[in-house]
This record gives sequence, structure tokens and C-alpha cells, in this order.
Amino acid sequence: MMILSNAAYAEWSGNVSARVEIFKNEPINDDQKRGYASLSMTPKYSMIWDDNRQLFGLEVFARVNQHVPNSADIRELSWIYTASEWEFRAGIRKVFWGVTESQHLVDIINQTDFTESFDGEEKLGQPMLNLAIIRDWGTVDLFVLPWFRERRFPHTDARLGFPLPIASQARFESKQAEKHIDYAARWSHYVGDWDIGLSHFYGTSREPKLVASAASGKLDPVYDLIHQTGLDIQATLENWLWKLEAIRRDGEDEDYFAATAGFEYSFFDVKGSGADIGIVTEYLYDERGREAPTPFQNDTMLGIRVALNDEQSTDALVGAIVDNDGNGTVLSLEANRRIGQNFKLTINGYLFTHTEPDDPIHNYANEDYVKIDLGYYF
Repeated sequence: MMILSNAAYAEWSGNVSARVEIFKNEPINDDQKRGYASLSMTPKYSMIWDDNRQLFGLEVFARVNQHVPNSADIRELSWIYTASEWEFRAGIRKVFWGVTESQHLVDIINQTDFTESFDGEEKLGQPMLNLAIIRDWGTVDLFVLPWFRERRFPHTDARLGFPLPIASQARFESKQAEKHIDYAARWSHYVGDWDIGLSHFYGTSREPKLVASAASGKLDPVYDLIHQTGLDIQATLENWLWKLEAIRRDGEDEDYFAATAGFEYSFFDVKGSGADIGIVTEYLYDERGREAPTPFQNDTMLGIRVALNDEQSTDALVGAIVDNDGNGTVLSLEANRRIGQNFKLTINGYLFTHTEPDDPIHNYANEDYVKIDLGYYF
């Protein structure tokens, strides 16, 4: 930490991480590999001044890859002014909405970076103006999103891609294309044991339709204008966490409703060991059924979360998403452990079993893999 004056200070932090990805099967594409290695850096800078009323944040991400093109992004470059009953935030930021484990239906502000993560958890920074109004009856966040960012897809030489290459030129419903100004609002509050969020978004969908082009032999990303209303609820009742995310989306080929709901039950300090074990169950529903572009339209997620609560902060989540129509199962593992004071080891793995050709998840039938990250945090 750097003390700039009695009323201001600044700090550098971040991490440097080495990654190895190993696939169980030989690739179908000759340009792809069984293994990939990369090195990433995420430096962060923060400064606070004016009696903690003003904040500046910077987060830059860059990855150097062995077999595919390198990537970089500004995840955050923002200024925040805080007052007793409101906050104003301007710049590039990441905003997360959602409570469920298996997927985040209501999380719509930031674009997904599929080059970084198969599960869609990694997001690109989004330019925005955000006013938060803070009252006893809840917080209202108002967003103006002046620049759209296209989804990043895996390179054709990377694994976990698509059956056809993705075209570099996207198509937009709006004549303003990526310059279309999007808007969003969210009210959030807690009532006793209940945390509630109600949101609405209007603008360019973050999820493109992938339309096959006979002329190019590629998949063209097509971005529609949509309205999406979302509801997220979490109730904390002793050992239980009850969760719900639901959306109504209008403006694509058809209007539809989708929801994810479930619970997590925790056993604390099992047999005096200090370890906690959680049982996670969720149901994933999309009323478009088999016509939905997502594989998760009638599925059940089952998982076990283990937190040892030891000095190394060891934890793991083992899960399975089972298609209730019999079209396949996705098994997953996520485990973390600190090594010493500054290192962290993360292991992620996916196994795709019993997939059917007419299900979107069948694209990954050959892509069982494990990903290992060793990061140094400063």
C-alpha cells in the first residue's frame, strides 16, 4: 500500500498464473492439440481519496498462449464517487447478478469471454455509467451502456469450440450495430432472511444466434435487440440456502421464460473436523424445450461442495448436470488450495458422457479435459 497523503492511499495487487489444459481424447481437427499451455497476468491498481468518497480502479488482463492467439482486455477502468444515499460509477466495469450455481440467467450486463472459460463465468469489461440510489427500502441501480462488446469465441485451433468456424463479422438487428446504447435497471433489497433482486434490460443481447452461412461455411453471430426482465431470490434459513433465478425475454425469434431454482444444504463442522459439506440441487428450465440453443432446458444439477476450512483454504465442488430427456450428462470438478502465503492452485475438469447428436452439448462429446492453474498473488 502506498500512502499518498493523510486522506488518500493507493495499492497495487493482482496475480500471475501458469495454466495447463490436458484433453483426454485426440482432437478431431488436425490443427488442434491434446495439450495447451499459457501464462496470464492480471495487475490491479486502486486509489482512494477525498475521505474515502472517491475511488479509482484499474484491472488489466492478458494471456500469452502456446498454440492459439494471445488475448488481452481491460476488465476495469473506473471512477466511483460515493455519498450517503447514492453512488456514481463511470468507466469500464464488471457487474455480477445472480445466486444460482449451475447457470446465471439474470447476469446480462457484461459479455462472456469463451476464450477464457467453457462455463461462461469469465466476462469482458463493459463501458457504463451507473447511478446507485441507496434507501431504506432498497438500492436502485440505473445503467447506461454506451458500447456493445461482441462475444469472444475460441480460436479454430483451440478445443471446446464449435462445429464450424465463427465468422469475424457479426450482424446486428440495430442499425447502430455495436454503437447502440443499452439500458438496464435493478432494484435489490433484503427482507429478513431473504435477498431479492428485480431487474430489467433493454438493448443488444449478449447471446448471439449462430446462423450457418452457406456462402462462407461459417457461423455468423447475429445479435438481436431484446427486453429481459429478471428476478433473483436467495433465502438463508439456518442450514438451508434456497435460490431462484428467472427471466422473461422478448425480442428474439420467440419470447420465452426460463428459470433455475434449487437449494444448498450445509453440514457444518462435520464430526468436529472443522470441515463443511454442502449438498447442492438445482433444476434448469427453458420453455423453448428442444428448440432452445442452450443444452440446459430440462436438466437437474447435483453437486457436493466441501470446504475444509484449513489454513490453506482448501475447497472443492463436484457436480453433475443431467439432461432429464436422456441426452447426456456433464460432470465437473472445481478445486482450490492455497500454497504458502502467495500461491494458489486451481483444478477444473469436465467430462461429457452419453451425449446425443441432436443436443447442443454433443459438440463437446470428444472434449473431456482437465485445466490446472498455479497462480502467484501479490
